[in-house]
Amino acid sequence: MKRLASNITSAYIEASNRLRPKSKKRKIVAYVESYDDIFFWRSVLSDFEDEETMFEVMLPSRKNLNRGKKTAMMNKLGESLGVCMIACVDADLDYLLQRHTSNSARMLDNPYIIHTYTYSIENYQCYAPSLHDVCVMATLNDRNIFNFEEYLKLYSRIIYELFIWLIWLHRQGRFSEMPLTSFNNITSIEQLNVHKPIDALEQVRKNVNRKTAWLQQHVPEAKGKLGRLKEELTQLGVTPEDTYLFIQGHHLQENVVDAALTPVCTILRREREKDIKLLAQGNTQQMDNELSCYSHSQMLPNQMLRRNTQFKDCKTYHLLRVHIERLLSRTGKKMTK
Repeated sequence: MKRLASNITSAYIEASNRLRPKSKKRKIVAYVESYDDIFFWRSVLSDFEDEETMFEVMLPSRKNLNRGKKTAMMNKLGESLGVCMIACVDADLDYLLQRHTSNSARMLDNPYIIHTYTYSIENYQCYAPSLHDVCVMATLNDRNIFNFEEYLKLYSRIIYELFIWLIWLHRQGRFSEMPLTSFNNITSIEQLNVHKPIDALEQVRKNVNRKTAWLQQHVPEAKGKLGRLKEELTQLGVTPEDTYLFIQGHHLQENVVDAALTPVCTILRREREKDIKLLAQGNTQQMDNELSCYSHSQMLPNQMLRRNTQFKDCKTYHLLRVHIERLLSRTGKKMTK
């Protein structure tokens, strides 16, 4: 059985499906990059399951602990993908690079590789309209004290021009002139005051303007080309208001969203604890019991963020759904959802 498992292909799974009784569901194996991806892709693919079709989401390696995008799509497994065995991966920058690199071409040209259309799953989990709900899940306090949508909209506008430069340079293969780590350092949020976030955002603006001015001076050959790139990226979904969906997901989560999410949740928890103390009216035992109950009901904001599924009205998620529907149509299955 071990020898057989190591040689599983889409054709093998398809043949196995034909051996099942007609009442059994057809199984499609979906390989993902890491443990965190399993829950995300399960929440996505479950919308396409019915009495005929089911998905099984798993890590790609059956013989070792190798994980990541390369393992999911860029080794021999990529040659075995088909209607019954797919890979679900983060797009990274490959979606926006549009075949200017071999990795981008490999991802975009294989119909059995489903990608996020955002940089990664973390960008969906940080979807701005859902972040208040994340705070509520973490703190059990529904008071709205911070406008995450305006915060990420303004942040996106600030970094947009530099992001266009990043994509242009990477399409030219000039990665060393602005590595992703450099872009992340320039666009990180530091020492954000949730009551006055504009100060931290203005510091990012200064950093971005400084780097953009340097690029305009030292890379004059880009003049006249960035406008055309903006038009193309707009067709792919990138606009000044939602650039945050396309930057590196871990950077967005750790250095932009969490800079606001953690202090907001801290304030909301303190407010709830203050309410409990006031309502206890001096009854120490009742107060301690209620505070203990509240403490055990809370979750860390990052935990809630990783379980966030309130992103399904995001415009890039619509592209992802269309991709999955197109994949399923290859089997002759009519989609009704």
